[in-house]
Amino acid sequence: MTNRPSDQELVTTLFDLGRQVTAVLDLDDLLRKIPELIARLIEFRAFAVYLVAEKSGELRIAYSVGYPDDVARSLRLAPGQALVGAAVAGAEPILVNDVLQDPRYVEAVPGTRAELVVPLRRKGRIIGALNLLSDRPGQFTESDVAVLRQFGTHISVAIENARLFERQREYAAMLETLAEIGHEVSSILDVDGLLTRIAQLTKRIVDYRTFGILLLHPQRLTLEMKLAVKYGEVANLPTVKLGEGIVGYAALHKEPVLAPDVRNDPRYIAAVADVRSELAIPLLLKDRCIGVFDLESPELNAFDNDDVEVLTLLASQAAVAIENARLYETIRANEERLEKELRFAQRVQEAFLPTEAPRRLKGVDLAVRFAPAHELGGDLYDFLCPEPNSFVVAVGDVSGKGVPAALYGAFAGELVRSRTFRRRYSSELASPASVLSWINVILHERQLEEYYCTLCYASFDLKRRTVVLSNSGLPYPIRCTAAGCAPIEVSGVPLGTFAGSSYDEVSYDMRAGDAFIFCSDGVFEAMDANGNEFGSERLMQTIARTRGGTARDVVNAIFDAVANFRGDTPVNDDMTAVAIRITA
Repeated sequence: MTNRPSDQELVTTLFDLGRQVTAVLDLDDLLRKIPELIARLIEFRAFAVYLVAEKSGELRIAYSVGYPDDVARSLRLAPGQALVGAAVAGAEPILVNDVLQDPRYVEAVPGTRAELVVPLRRKGRIIGALNLLSDRPGQFTESDVAVLRQFGTHISVAIENARLFERQREYAAMLETLAEIGHEVSSILDVDGLLTRIAQLTKRIVDYRTFGILLLHPQRLTLEMKLAVKYGEVANLPTVKLGEGIVGYAALHKEPVLAPDVRNDPRYIAAVADVRSELAIPLLLKDRCIGVFDLESPELNAFDNDDVEVLTLLASQAAVAIENARLYETIRANEERLEKELRFAQRVQEAFLPTEAPRRLKGVDLAVRFAPAHELGGDLYDFLCPEPNSFVVAVGDVSGKGVPAALYGAFAGELVRSRTFRRRYSSELASPASVLSWINVILHERQLEEYYCTLCYASFDLKRRTVVLSNSGLPYPIRCTAAGCAPIEVSGVPLGTFAGSSYDEVSYDMRAGDAFIFCSDGVFEAMDANGNEFGSERLMQTIARTRGGTARDVVNAIFDAVANFRGDTPVNDDMTAVAIRITA
């Protein structure tokens, strides 16, 4: 047996040991150091530090020396059970120098004959116990009890400090993890993928057996399970009415619900077998609940207030991410619908705009080229044969672009057709000027002040060899004859702007080889990188170079010249070019 230290040596040693243990802030390091320090004061064969589990209240071995490994891992004691439990329950040390004579003794280390237990007390509550074992009866003395009790005071303080430091470190790590999770989930825009990832990430911060995400259906007022995970596998859980069950209560009252024992909570709805505790966290977006996190466990008191705090933070991030993903899906669905409708509208517009001259038209070479600035354009054109040996060319441009301009243009185009073909059934011969006046009245009556239409209407009489034109603001058409090319300077007020507008018209004789070119202002006003416009002069030069070719050659040359002039500058307006050559 070793010599015991004197009282003076004990005081000095206790002071030194107390200083050493309170300086250690890592709990694992502290627990490993305790038996080394106690061995300087008291001889023992086996040693264990028992700590009280915060949730269950059980005593579990936090660190041991000389205990069998399986016992150290699995031993659980309730307060009052065995000598350790009795010391904790009574809050007083217990010294038994012949354990075989004490009915409270439960063997943990074979061969034990003496046992000394000292509870660890901190601020009026027992947080654990120190347990010394010896294989010799009578090993421990009352002096050992006093020494271990005094040293236990220092150990209790050190353990609480280490736990506090550990909690602060865990909390800082938790906040960092939450920031990482928030950054990740905010970048996921697929709702199903987002919910699956939330379930995976939640496992990093809270351990669960079953985890579900229920989303609130605002019309039916039901919480519908969108994702349920049980031991990592998908599980099916029922729909819950708002206000029913623990999750329904959490959603209705917009507050977390912590049920340590669901058997004692009348709100609990049994959906998964052997559930003992449940935690429901509402997903709040400002003052609106969009769903609930639901966590369940087969253990009593599986969740605590720390879990409530961290999951509430996660739920706020998840609510924003879910709402963003929903909005994205709505926008994407709307975009797909609009794209589908735009494609159909393009087909409709293409059907309204002819691509070639009427088949029965003889002695005329006609070509057109049209390029909208957006999916749909506001330019319009048509080639009509109201009577034998005559045809009409109409080229127009609606203010604005896109769908509204296309709709307005479609209406204006139908007015052109209806008024032109009316000549078949009326003794009145409608002149180009009268057609424009009539269309102007109709458009003005629709009271769409922000829209108007410029239109050039040309009637060709192949029998009399004449052409009559009227214009309501379209850029001047170009007429090419043997004498050269020149603009047809006839102007007028855009259609739909004033109710009583009247229009001038001009008439020309036609000969074989003559050509007429109509262009919308998208050709004239095309810009290069420096903001310069293509203009009428460049257009005239382009037409002069190609007038000897076909009508198709002319319109292609116009578009190519504009493209070369513009370079990489984006298209700023719809472009239409119509070329007509009199061939006979």
